[in-house]
Formats: sequence, structure tokens, C-alpha cells
Amino acid sequence: MAASAPMPHGTGFPAEGRCGYYVEKKKRFCRMVVAAGKRFCGEHAGAAEEENARKRILCPLDPKHTVYEDQLAKHLKKCNSREKPKPDFFIQDINAGLKDETEIPEKLVPISFLSEEQMENLIKKLRKASEGLNSTLKDQIMSHPALHDALNDPKNGDSATKHLKQQVDGKHRKKNSVFERLQIDIQHLCLNKIPLLSKEKLPVVGIGKHLCGVATDLALRCLVETYAASCEERNEEPLAKRVKNDKTEKEINTLAKEGNEKNIPEKWTPVAGIVIALCCHHRCDWRHYVGKEYFRALGLGAVEFHYFQRMSSWATCGMQKTSLEASNISTKRKDKQNDGSEEHDDGGYRITDDSTESLPGFLNVEEKKKIGHLCKLLIDQGRINYLQQKGFNPALQYYTDPLVSLENVLLTALPNHSSSPETTA
Repeated sequence: MAASAPMPHGTGFPAEGRCGYYVEKKKRFCRMVVAAGKRFCGEHAGAAEEENARKRILCPLDPKHTVYEDQLAKHLKKCNSREKPKPDFFIQDINAGLKDETEIPEKLVPISFLSEEQMENLIKKLRKASEGLNSTLKDQIMSHPALHDALNDPKNGDSATKHLKQQVDGKHRKKNSVFERLQIDIQHLCLNKIPLLSKEKLPVVGIGKHLCGVATDLALRCLVETYAASCEERNEEPLAKRVKNDKTEKEINTLAKEGNEKNIPEKWTPVAGIVIALCCHHRCDWRHYVGKEYFRALGLGAVEFHYFQRMSSWATCGMQKTSLEASNISTKRKDKQNDGSEEHDDGGYRITDDSTESLPGFLNVEEKKKIGHLCKLLIDQGRINYLQQKGFNPALQYYTDPLVSLENVLLTALPNHSSSPETTA
């Protein structure tokens, strides 16, 4: 809309010191501050006659805004969209894992393209690979006293209560505490180059609430390879711990002779523990997956992993029998264009009425859910195996009620030499 066009009835006037350009799309005046003696902000000045002499062009870094052509060089130096210098703890793809192009097929068809025979073969492989795995996890639903008041606050809505039951965070910023937030993709995070950690040689506890799919694998590799392995290679441990160990060597021997082994100081470890709420297995990726060796040992590879991670969504999709499925269960798949699923907030897939034909008709709803859970369990077992190989004692358990979240499985891990009580699967 031109700046000289008449203002719509009832729109009033722009606020004092603000741009006089009426933004038709937003049904209000522009709220940008204008220079002294000017009627329009720099963004809209080109529409006014007094500014016609200066040409505005799209910013090459971000075409969502414009800049005066004669000030482009100056603008590029301070534009918010310019590439920022990378911090020392940014190392490209350090936690991504090895990329083996020969192992990953160029194109894998959607599940809806598979024949009934192919689906049955996949399910047979899944069930064989899952033999012996304990699918009954232990309930470890706990609540910290610090959350008592918050959980009982009458002002809480359902959403607030739901999240409070799954975490204890956002409470760290206290006056006397050290708190630092890093904005970086886990894939590129090198923990041992964070100044606070590299200076103090601090042990790390990795905590993640619903690390979606591949993010769990990236986080595990970040902790147990990038940080722990690097610290162990340099034989590093905190100064205070070294002094304590030196001074108490005789005491340790005395305690051992007296049968008080439980009081012996535990060996320092770079990663003291891992707690990750798992979710969205359908967003996993073979390249980044930490359990590839486990899959290979079972005779499985990238192809099986691809379909298992897609089928894992059946565990949390909230599928319900429909009249279409009940009356036409033997109908062949008609829609070959996609998997017939849409994402929802719990990280799984909700199957819609017009997509039930894209799922195998020889399975009922409960069987599909069981298969979905088996897929999730097998993928998580690969992570368990990975952590065991890295010297940890890992476990899977339920940390919240399924009514709070369908993604209610928690992965925990302690170093094998830790004196803390062991967690059982």
C-alpha cells in the first residue's frame, strides 16, 4: 500500500515518534522509531516522495528486510543475519559419527510401497532380533520435594502440570550459582573446549528431556566420546580430587583392611552420569546412530534400521479402529505417495481415517502397537550396548505415567566403577 493512500476508517494515528506507514496486512501502523523530523522509518521511507532519491534493495544476507543501496557495505558489517564467529567449542560434525555412503541405499521406498510378504519378513527379523530382550521395564516414577509447591499451584493448567511432572529445570539461575547457556547444535559441541569445563576439569552429568530421535545419539557421543575419551586420553582429573587421592592413599588401604570398602573414595570419571528421556525414534538416522555395531551383530543393517525406526511410530500413534479398517481390512493399499501419517505433539504419528489402508492389513491395532514398542526397544538396546562398551552401566525404565506422556521411557547410565547404587532394567 502506498504511503500517500488514505488511512482506513477508525485506524487512528501512529504513536508519537513512530512510523506513519500503515501496514495493510497487519491492520496497524508500523511501530518502528523514526529519525528526528522524519515521517517514515527507513524500511518504508522508499514509499514517500522525500525519499525517492535513495534506492532501497533487498539485503543479500536476509531478503526479509531492505537496506539503502549506498549503505550496503556498512550494513553488511552489522547485519544481524551475518555469519557470527564460531566459538572454540564448535567443531563441525564432531559428534555425527562416521559417514559410510556405501552402507546407506540411495533410496528407500515408504512402508506403504512394501508388499505384505516384505512386511512379514521385516517383522520376522524384528521379532528374532528382539528375542531375549526384557520388554517389561521397571517403574521409577519419582518427584522431588522442590516441585511440591509448584505441582500444587492452583494456577497451573494441564500443560504446566504435565511438564512439571517430567522435569526439574529452570531453577538454576541463582545469585551464587554458575550458570551458562550455550546455543549450539549438539552435533557440533565439543564439551572439553568449553572454558568452564576445561579450566576446572569438572565431571559432567548429561540430562536431557525428550531428546528427539537422533539428538539422543548425538548427545551420547558428545558425552562418552568427545568429552570422556578426550579427558581420559590426557589423564585429566580435578586438582582437588588429585590432592585428596594423594593424601588419603594410606587411609584407603586402612579402610580396605578394616572391611570398610564402601567408604573408599570412588575413582573420578569425566562423565558421572547420564539421564535422557527418550522420544521420537522415527526421527533417528543410521549415520548418527550409536548402536550400529549391535545391529550388525544381529545381521541387521541400514535398510532394516530405516524401516524399524519408521514402524516405531506405531507405538505412540494413538491408532483407533475405524469403520474403514473394520469393514475393508483386506483392501490393498491405494495411496502409494506417502506413509499416511502426520506428526503430533507426543513425537509419534497419528493415523488418520483416510490413511489406514497404507498400514499392513494383516495386523490389528494392538499388534501394530506391540511391533512399534519392539522397534523402539531394539533401537534403545543398541544404545544400551554402546554405553556398556564404553564402560557404563545403563538401564531403561519408566519415569512417568503414560497418561502424562506416551514417550515415558528413561535411559540412565552410571560409570561401572561408581559407588552409587546400581539401577536395574
